[in-house]
Amino acid sequence: MEKKIDDSSLSRRSFMGNSGKIAGVGALAGVTLPMVHGKTDDTTKIALVGCGGRGTGAASNALSVSLANGPTKLVAMADVFQHRLDSSYNGLKKKHKEKVDVSPDNKHIGFDAYKKAMDALDKGDVAIFTTPCAFRWVHYEYAIKKGLNVFMEKPVTPDGFSSRKMLELNQEAKKKNLKVGVGLMCRHSKARRELFSRIKDGEIGEILALRAYRMQGPIASCFSGKKPADEQELMFQIRRFHSFLWLSGGSFSDFFIHNIDECCWMKDAWPVKAQAQGGRHYRGDSIDQNFDNYTVEYTFPDGTKLYLHGRNMAGCKDEFSSNAHGTKGCALISGPGGHRSQARIHKGQGPDSEIAWMFGQRDGQRPITETNPYQDEWEHLMDAIRNNKKYNEVDRGVAASTTTSMGRMAAHTGQEITYDQMLNSKHQFGPGVEKLTLESDSPLLANAEGIYPIPEPGINKSQEYSD
Repeated sequence: MEKKIDDSSLSRRSFMGNSGKIAGVGALAGVTLPMVHGKTDDTTKIALVGCGGRGTGAASNALSVSLANGPTKLVAMADVFQHRLDSSYNGLKKKHKEKVDVSPDNKHIGFDAYKKAMDALDKGDVAIFTTPCAFRWVHYEYAIKKGLNVFMEKPVTPDGFSSRKMLELNQEAKKKNLKVGVGLMCRHSKARRELFSRIKDGEIGEILALRAYRMQGPIASCFSGKKPADEQELMFQIRRFHSFLWLSGGSFSDFFIHNIDECCWMKDAWPVKAQAQGGRHYRGDSIDQNFDNYTVEYTFPDGTKLYLHGRNMAGCKDEFSSNAHGTKGCALISGPGGHRSQARIHKGQGPDSEIAWMFGQRDGQRPITETNPYQDEWEHLMDAIRNNKKYNEVDRGVAASTTTSMGRMAAHTGQEITYDQMLNSKHQFGPGVEKLTLESDSPLLANAEGIYPIPEPGINKSQEYSD
């Protein structure tokens, strides 16, 4: 049975429970709360733009920040679907009660709803962007104009045009000293941070290769049947956004980016090129633009390789992990089985070899338990806002998104693709997204049989699908 997108991200954000919130409150109890950007009211107001599962989870994290970084209050919401906004509001109100103060006048529906939601905020408040990433630059541009701090989900961009646009906009955000978080929560994991320090200190020696796996059954909306006859085209595609490259970068960008990003972090570099392959199998009536399986070889500037294996197929072996191999041993970055790190270093090259270090183990002391990185990223963002620390993750978010797209484009075209080629690609996936209305046609149209253009490796060599 297909997993609903509204539910998937709630579970992924709660996979470690409330441990992060509890630990944060205990550690920071008694700390004097500083005044924020000159406000007489110490509360930071939040506007949620995109009320699906990910948005609801992010808003819940924002409302759960520790005493030192709060208080926070949700005051405005925006979406293009009324049922999603209503469901998100009801869930957040039930969980957070007095921290949710969204009047009927601050619940907005439509493609211009993001402006109305952000208009309810003051300078220095926080806007959450959790729509499909096709709209990220549009929303970010308005937030910068309003002087708002931002939390945005990953991926940041699906194509070269939006990557260049985000980098350009971010220069203005930096000038205004806006604080911006990007939802690559692995970077905020305490276990991974300690592992990174140990790798930098040479505990696995020189990195020889990295391996990443996200092999699973069909997930969220990555596979879609034909559009119902009574549903408007644009709204159908947004509802099934993982199926369409212009909206999300497809299943590749939306799901594989975490493994790619954490491996590049451990290597402390971004790849310069990629070659890849993939294919579609047993598709039946599915009309999405995704491949079912991908294998990518990324090459770093020094020649080191990162091998990514991604798959969305039922009945196959599942694996979800990231690994680094060095001259002195290997490291488990994350997994097995999910985003939870379980970081460790082995003296040999396999998981059965002797463990040299494992996160949380301390000789003669109480073991350390990792807190929830989805909550930790909000603690770090709100700490920067409260204490006026430099904090902007957008350039890194764009790099991770471009690196991910580079591998996807290599598979979809059958060509070797460099980072610069991806960043400077002229194929704009969603032209005119800033002008869309509820009555607009989609930037992507189906043929007379209801079929959308799909990648054709070796045939269409210059872009991922035909316009």
